[in-house]
Amino acid sequence: MKKLILLILLCMGSQLSRGQRPIRDEHIANQQERMVFKSWDENKFTPKPGFLGLNPLYWMTWALHPNYRKTDLRPLGPFGPQTQRLGMVQAMLSSEEAYKRQSDTLKNVALGKSSVYSGLLSDLDPLWLLYYKTAFSPLLSGDETELDGLSEKEKKYLVSSGIYQWYLSEKRAISERLEITRRTNLERGSRLLTYQRLLKEYEKLQGTWSEKKRLVWKYLSISQSSKAVKDRSEGISTGSKRDIEIADEILKHSKL
Repeated sequence: MKKLILLILLCMGSQLSRGQRPIRDEHIANQQERMVFKSWDENKFTPKPGFLGLNPLYWMTWALHPNYRKTDLRPLGPFGPQTQRLGMVQAMLSSEEAYKRQSDTLKNVALGKSSVYSGLLSDLDPLWLLYYKTAFSPLLSGDETELDGLSEKEKKYLVSSGIYQWYLSEKRAISERLEITRRTNLERGSRLLTYQRLLKEYEKLQGTWSEKKRLVWKYLSISQSSKAVKDRSEGISTGSKRDIEIADEILKHSKL
């Protein structure tokens, strides 16, 4: 019994499979192809008007949609939505690339200006490395060897007279101003002009100090001469006072 039922089902299935034939409507297939990839040609639309436009199938199909054949519905057509989307994407990519180039340009300009203005990078300036660093090297080293080559008497005179302290004070002031100029954010031209002014002041200070060291022996001789004159004047005034006192004593006794 089971075998009979299975045989009947197999026969029915074979008949059904023979009855299911694929249906291909040329109009539907053409319409689907036109909507996807085929070139849009309204003359390829079917059914045709026929002789003198008397084909009823034509009017039944296109009477309610007169402009349908003239409308390109392909997504990738010249004015299709996919073409427009791709065009928008390409335009956005172009705009993004333009913005990126502009931002890169602004970044490079900002980095260039920051490298010129920044005090942290002032030591990398070519003029500083080639000229000003060497010119200011005695000031930057901090060595106080200005009294080298002088005798003890000359050193003592320069220290006691306050000339040496004055020189050190002026030197430290220029050094501090130079350090501020190097570390402050300034335009490169202003920084270089400040370097030049400080260098002129430093050279003038060095010239004044060299002149004072050269004439220190003259200051010593003048000081010694003035001291001798002072001692002599004090001795003379003391002797004159003693003579007056003696004369007064004589006159006092003579009256008695």
